[in-house]
Amino acid sequence: MPRDQHRQHESGSSATVQLNHTAIYATDRQLSAEFIAVILGLKVGAPFGPFLPVDLGNGVTLDYYEKRDEPIQSQHYAFLVPDDQFDTMIARLETVGITYHADPSHTAPGQINRLFGGRGAYFDDPDGHNMEIMTRPYIRR
Repeated sequence: MPRDQHRQHESGSSATVQLNHTAIYATDRQLSAEFIAVILGLKVGAPFGPFLPVDLGNGVTLDYYEKRDEPIQSQHYAFLVPDDQFDTMIARLETVGITYHADPSHTAPGQINRLFGGRGAYFDDPDGHNMEIMTRPYIRR
């Protein structure tokens, strides 16, 4: 980055920073990408190098990357979903036999939460990533 652009960035320019993509490690990228795509009602894209993308429809992709030589470290991914699609997503989890929980520690199986006037649930993907669907963003103060 040129020096004057770097100074502008440090001084708090009004540019918006947006997440473009994130890599998600998986022991089987096809299985994991298809799993989240089915639950969220999305499609798996064409491979891009070693990545298998799932387009979230807001300019962000989940780029699944196969990693078989060491254990996968569980991460948390939260998805803001339309309220009118939440029940369908819960039904998809039930159809594929995945238990959802009201809390991130997975101590309330088969229950949802109602945080911030919305609904939410947590579930594991095939590699143990803690996935969350929620209909209202968290209020931060």
